[in-house]
Amino acid sequence: MTKIRLQKTQHKSIYIKLVSWLLAGFIPIMSGFLIAPQVKAADIVVYKSPTCGCCSAWIKHLQKNGFSVEMHDRKNMQLVKNSLGVPNHLQSCHTALVGDYIVEGHVPADDITRLLKEKPSVKGVTVPGMPMGSPGMEGPRKDKYDVLTFEKNGKTRVYSSY
Repeated sequence: MTKIRLQKTQHKSIYIKLVSWLLAGFIPIMSGFLIAPQVKAADIVVYKSPTCGCCSAWIKHLQKNGFSVEMHDRKNMQLVKNSLGVPNHLQSCHTALVGDYIVEGHVPADDITRLLKEKPSVKGVTVPGMPMGSPGMEGPRKDKYDVLTFEKNGKTRVYSSY
């Protein structure tokens, strides 16, 4: 009788240790998923014209800065912009989606990372037009330009200036 109780106690003790070890390993792993920044090397989906060289250069800029890029060539970019609700005056050559945001034009990777960390209540960010010196538009000169946030109602704010 004592031998049987001893075996049950030993099994219970081993079971408790096993569960403790599993939980001790599981909790730090799960907290890493919960605490880790949601996006550093984010997946970003880019829509561009098949012949656009500056769009391809911007994609390389994103990749050099840790982003994983999914690219889609579209012959009619206006359909993409219209379907996403990018206002005409804020448009550029390519349009991207990252997280819950639209990224229009030659927005620097650092501003996209900042957007994903801060999570402002906006529809997206844009660099309207194609300013020289912006990522993907490197050349002999650097124009001053702003990265703007834009809301669904079209309201914009300067997010950063270069």
